[in-house]
Amino acid sequence: MAYSDFKLANIIDTFGLIIHESSGMFASVQEQECSDLLSTILRENVDLAVAISSDKARSEMIISPILLEIRRKFNYEISLFSGVDFTVDSQRGLNGFCDFILSLSSEQLLVRSPVIVLVESKKENLRSGLAQCIAEMVAAQFFNEKSQNQIKAIYGAVTIGTIWQFMKLEGNIVSIDLSEYYINDIKKILGILYSAIAESKL
Repeated sequence: MAYSDFKLANIIDTFGLIIHESSGMFASVQEQECSDLLSTILRENVDLAVAISSDKARSEMIISPILLEIRRKFNYEISLFSGVDFTVDSQRGLNGFCDFILSLSSEQLLVRSPVIVLVESKKENLRSGLAQCIAEMVAAQFFNEKSQNQIKAIYGAVTIGTIWQFMKLEGNIVSIDLSEYYINDIKKILGILYSAIAESKL
């Protein structure tokens, strides 16, 4: 089994998780300004990526630039990994590749202290990516514990590039924000990503 093999009921039962669903979970998060660079990139790329309509195009043209913007906002003191093998516990199915990982460490050769795990949902269906994202968040939690990294919460996002949905794992409680954030809400998307990392750096 790998991250992508998990179904929602399966991941809940396997790891004894409790799911809390609510709308507007990140409503109070302060927006972050979008740089001229990112504005230009999105203006040029979003329609093209949607027209191409492949996972690769959305990943390279929309998602990556947004995550690179977050890295710039933290003065390159955090690391960004794309398509990296993140095997934590193969016997429990916590193995496979993560689309994106943001880590508190500035090291790019090794993954340390994952904070946000992002999964690009397939077939333009956010719900289909929820279980995989939660599995990766659980793996990140185990990884942090093994490394004795005291990070209170792990954040996750499922995205098709133009639409984002966010989650938070704290203990065995997974809080899922039912609100969807569109690319036109880029300041809010940046704000949620930024606040998740800022909280973990406290």
